[in-house]
This record gives sequence, C-alpha cells and structure tokens, in this order.
Amino acid sequence: MTHSFRDLTRHLTQISAAALLLVTASAHAVDGMAVVYGNGDGGDDVDMYRISAQWDWNQRWFDNGGWYLTGYWEADAGYWDGQGGLNDSLSDIGFTPVFRFQSNASSGVQPYVEGGIGVHLLTESKINNKDMSTEFQFGDHIGAGLRFGNKLEWDLGYRFQHFSNAGIEKPNPGINFHQLRLGYHFN
Repeated sequence: MTHSFRDLTRHLTQISAAALLLVTASAHAVDGMAVVYGNGDGGDDVDMYRISAQWDWNQRWFDNGGWYLTGYWEADAGYWDGQGGLNDSLSDIGFTPVFRFQSNASSGVQPYVEGGIGVHLLTESKINNKDMSTEFQFGDHIGAGLRFGNKLEWDLGYRFQHFSNAGIEKPNPGINFHQLRLGYHFN
C-alpha cells in the first residue's frame, strides 16, 4: 500500500471539509456524533474510517412500555483505505435516515436494533481494482448495539453495511463492510 503525500492530503482535505460542513451547518441542532471503523467483507481488503453527525427525530412509535420505534438522520464523511491496486483509496459523504427499535429499559443500558438506506457520493468509482461504475452509491445497513451511561449518552454498536449503485450503471459489484460504531449523544 503506497499513498503519495498529494493523494493523502487531498483525501484528508475532503474529509475535513465535509466534517466541518456537517458540524458548522447546524451545530446547534446536532444531537450526537459518532466515529466508525469498518473492514471490507468477502475478500474486499478495504478499511473504512468515518465520522458522523446525528439529528434525532424525537418521535416514539409503538411504545408499548418495553420497546419503541424511533429514528434519526445521519450525515457522515469517510475515508476508504484499500490495500493495493491502482485505486487504493477514496473519500465519501453520505446522508441516511435510520430507523431504530430500542428498549425502554429503566436501567443504564438500552439495547437496540436498527436499519437504514441512504445515499453516498464517492470521490472515485474504483477501489482496489473494483469498478463500482459510478461515484453515486446507495448505502444500506442493519445493526445492533447498546446505549449506556448515566444519561444514555454513549452508543456502541455493530453494523453490516452494503454499498451499490442499485443497477443504475454496470457493472454493479457492490461492497460490504463490517463496522464498529462508537457514538456520543449530547443530552
């Protein structure tokens, strides 16, 4: 894996600009932030690093006392680090509505399951010689985790995320990631 200083600087600048835009555009309204690390699945030797901002919907549906349905908007900026090939890195920004089915436990730990489908814009359409045809991709995920802390401010979860262009362009090989996500909610 060799990165030129110019490539690394370009990707860091893109990620920083996107992150700054996410935070400053609505800093007063951000309900939470998260960092994500992911690794490609199925032979795709790609590491993903991402930061995200979260805006809660502040809605509870089907609240039966034990569990309820809620959700949030998630905007993120990330860097994909491939392990070789002609195109071994790229950056992305994304926006995803996420539905979360969460426990209403009174203890300091609340488990949840979630899922979302969003849109992503990549800086390149290729990673590790995988041609994804277009920089526009859909990203869908399912996940599970725990909210914990004195005010349930911490969020630790696992996600399985799939990216593809949904057949808009050919080829459409897609790429999958296993991700760990650590979030903090500003209560």
